[in-house]
Amino acid sequence: QVPLVESGGGLVQAGGSLRLSCAASGSTFSSRAMGWFRQFPGKEREFVAAITWTASSTYYADSVKGRFTIFRDNAANTLYLQMNNLKPEDTAVYYCAAHSRLNRNTFQLADFSSWGQGTQVTVSS
Repeated sequence: QVPLVESGGGLVQAGGSLRLSCAASGSTFSSRAMGWFRQFPGKEREFVAAITWTASSTYYADSVKGRFTIFRDNAANTLYLQMNNLKPEDTAVYYCAAHSRLNRNTFQLADFSSWGQGTQVTVSS
């Protein structure tokens, strides 16, 4: 397990931007693929973005492609999600997650075993 703590959520108007951060503890962050997921009320958690453990590749849900950017700073054990041109339909609780295994680049929900506490993002119209 990798302790994760998210920050950066809040209330923003449509068209605005937010940057989420996810601080990880321990020594394995740089060897784990990481992801961001979100959950709408009454819905299952869904994939938003992921980044390989080397940061060589990133992946996005179609709904956020071109607006969100995932990146990581392995020296600082921190994962980020830059969210631009936010829309009301982006309103959700956002979670960062760490892959359950080292040096693996798979991005199904079940591949992630460590989760942050979640941070609320609210986009007003």
